[in-house]
Amino acid sequence: MELLLEIKDKEWPADLSTLKLREASRAILFDENNLVPLLFVSKYNYHKLPGGGIDEGETKMQGLIREIKEEVGSEIEVTGEVGEIIEYRSKFNLKQISYCYYGKTISKGNHALTEDEIEDGMQLVWMTLDEAITQLEKDKPENYEGVFIQERDLAFLKKTKEII
Repeated sequence: MELLLEIKDKEWPADLSTLKLREASRAILFDENNLVPLLFVSKYNYHKLPGGGIDEGETKMQGLIREIKEEVGSEIEVTGEVGEIIEYRSKFNLKQISYCYYGKTISKGNHALTEDEIEDGMQLVWMTLDEAITQLEKDKPENYEGVFIQERDLAFLKKTKEII
């Protein structure tokens, strides 16, 4: 998978072995009306792509399918790769690698957000790819994590527009 970007909030020492590693799968999915799902995190004022951490024992694809079912309520068909982005978040001593795919929704159902996601005011919204790019460009995240998410997901959305 192509490395699209590395996001850092400071210069890191040459030895990154002390960082916690988190891998995640995300997707840009199109429904029958060519709309893509985003999650609006109202507590911190930003939008993000659906997806999340890959659990121990899961493949990237298994993690993606589970996360999309939880956050969007959809069965999906992955048709291609967008790329990967690495984030270095000093506040969390974290290296996160996000793998992004594109595809389509096959069905829509009820999503099952976690308590933390509900507490953050997470809401599912659907918009065109161009609207999603414009929305993320306008977002003004009000927390540390949101700044990383905005840059990461905007890069994934723009790369998807180049691909399709």
